Amino acid sequence: METHNTLSAAQWEQYQQDGFVKLGKLLNDHDLTTLQTRIDDIMLGRADVDYDRMLMQLDSQDGQYQNVGEQSKGFKEATLSYRKIQDLEYDPLFLSYMQRPIFRDICARVYGEQTPIAAFRAMFMNKPAHRGTLLPWHQDRWTHLDRDPQITLWTALDPVTIPNGCVQVIVGSHRFGLLNPAHPSGFLTEEQVEHYAPDDKVVYLELAPGEVVLLHNWLLHRSDTNTTDVSRRAFSVCYMDAGTHADNGEQYPTVF
Repeated sequence: METHNTLSAAQWEQYQQDGFVKLGKLLNDHDLTTLQTRIDDIMLGRADVDYDRMLMQLDSQDGQYQNVGEQSKGFKEATLSYRKIQDLEYDPLFLSYMQRPIFRDICARVYGEQTPIAAFRAMFMNKPAHRGTLLPWHQDRWTHLDRDPQITLWTALDPVTIPNGCVQVIVGSHRFGLLNPAHPSGFLTEEQVEHYAPDDKVVYLELAPGEVVLLHNWLLHRSDTNTTDVSRRAFSVCYMDAGTHADNGEQYPTVF
């Protein structure tokens, strides 16, 4: 059960300093099971959702990022090996969770009390057992938007460990600013990785099921493949100013 609806002063200070802060377990066991079951039903094609509105991407067969499936709307096949399912704000269970008061409070701190908030993406991210795709070092930013979304709330739906591909970060790297602004998705060059993300600076964000971490979108992060028998499912929501405009004309649903 969610036990608080706002961040403490200490949590907010840590977030501003480090670029991330763990918020603890915000999903009780019943709600966690409900979302786990729901996402499995969506992957297997048996959920009562409009699949034509959902971006669905199959995982790579070899763990290489360049070999992941096409990102496109619509159901691909009945499998638990999807890498990404986006547009989950159109599912009432996931929408209800992402509209919780604590997330509203965080958005108000970042964007202002009176600013309407949209979801740039509300997505399921998956690293199936003994699979998963290596995601290279990057910052979450997109050149087709007229302003940068600032925050992501990342919820573990399974145990998230180093062996099954937890998120890795460089503490405080959000304060470096945008490192490769020309890249459409904020990926670093090999030279930048060597300089800004050496192995001895990497911190591993291991999480219990139902635990949530707040991430600044400019925080350098990556994730590895899954070498275990346990999947690594997560629900990741990037909240942004609803006044943001996209060059491609895409519209984003307001959630607050």
